[in-house]
Formats: sequence, C-alpha cells, structure tokens
Amino acid sequence: VHYFEGDVDHNRTVTAFSGDSQVVKQVLLDLAEIAFAYIDLRTHRGVHPRLGALDVCPFVPFADEWSQSQQQAFVSDFGAELASKHELPIFLYEHSEHGRHEADLPSLRRGQFEGMEGKDLTPDFGPPHRHPQLGAVVTGFRDFLVALNVFISFGSRPVAKDIRQLRTAGDERFLGVRALGLTLMHRGCEQVSMNLTLPDLTPIDPIIEWIGKKAAMHQARVVGTELIGVIRVEDCPTATSLSIHPDQIVDLRR
Repeated sequence: VHYFEGDVDHNRTVTAFSGDSQVVKQVLLDLAEIAFAYIDLRTHRGVHPRLGALDVCPFVPFADEWSQSQQQAFVSDFGAELASKHELPIFLYEHSEHGRHEADLPSLRRGQFEGMEGKDLTPDFGPPHRHPQLGAVVTGFRDFLVALNVFISFGSRPVAKDIRQLRTAGDERFLGVRALGLTLMHRGCEQVSMNLTLPDLTPIDPIIEWIGKKAAMHQARVVGTELIGVIRVEDCPTATSLSIHPDQIVDLRR
C-alpha cells in the first residue's frame, strides 16, 4: 500500500497499491464490496467532482511487460465482473477506451452523479443507466501521472479558482496540467488540485513556485503541499517543494 487517505471536505478516499495483477484485481473487487455497503451518492456531498461510489479506478503497469491486448483483456475482465456483480455501468477510459464514448476522465465525469439521472448511457459494461445509489465507474489503463494538491491560505479574495487556469499558451511550465480550484472549509484554506499528465515534460517545483507568487498578489500564501498516490523515482529531483512519504515513491521501470 503506497497511499490511503481521505478527508471531510472532499468526502473521498484515495488509495494506491501495487502487486500481482490478479491479486490487485481481487483486492479491488473486495474493497468495492465493502465500500458499496456504506456509500450512497444520493446523500453524498463533497467538493471534488464524482460520478460514482467507485469514481475512477486507473491501472498503470510496471515496466513494459504488458501488451495492449493483455491490458484490454485484464480491464475487460475486471469491468465485466464488477458490472455483473453490482449492476453498475462501467466506462473504460484512456488507453482502454475503444470508440463508444469520450476517453478522458473530465469529459466522462461532466455533470457528475446528478447529471446522469434519467439519461441513457453508453457504458462498456453493465446497464445503460446509472445505479440509483452507486452511480457509475470509470476504469482502464492510463499513462503515469502525478496528482498533487497545493494549499493556500485565505487572502483578500478567493484565488484558487483563478490559479487553476494554469495552461497559458506557449508556457512550457504547464504542459499537460489539469487543475481544479477548491475551497476547504473544514481545513480553513483553498486548494489547487492538479494532475500532471506529462510528468516527463513538466517539473513540479516551478508550478508550486508560480502558485505561491500568484497567491501573494492577493495577500495569500502557500501553506502546504500534498502528493496524492505515487510518484516515480525519476520525478523526485524536481519535486523538492512537494511533501512526499517514502512509500509513495515507485520505480515503474523494474
């Protein structure tokens, strides 16, 4: 287990774990069985977008030992079993999507759980409508990315939603950055939540430095950082301003 955290504002738990593929699949099915007994999206509230009780379940293979056909067989087996067991619509995304719908997570999550009500869906597995309590699931193989949060003190005005507009034309610091600006009332701060989808091209330290400068313009400051999930060992030298636990560092080349 590399990472396992949740909090009140997001009302969301994120896990990252690795192991033999069949063991990982069975653990996911077992975790879903436990979690689905407690989660009801009809009454769930949290600041992070979501479309299901198991919102997104990405797979990232170690090394280059898996062919595309092997990846597709694995995720199809997982998706079909999860859909059958819980009568859930399952959407494949990124490398696993094959032309039935959008392939990226932001598009699939648009409208969230509430937006799927009464709609005819086109999932890869399961019924063509949302589960009344559990919503839908997005799963599939994707490239490695770095997920991180930068926490900002309250300043003269809210700034996280402005700062999330990180992609500036021609600015190579922000290639492949997806960002959300959130207010965390229980924690007493704002948050810029980011996915770095091109970590080979986008070092982390310049992004955090830029956010700090933008916050300072409105009498706010960076009060903390958080790595969500894992980071590759080769990304660490340019992530010195990011709080990283040793268990979160992985070597995908092995």
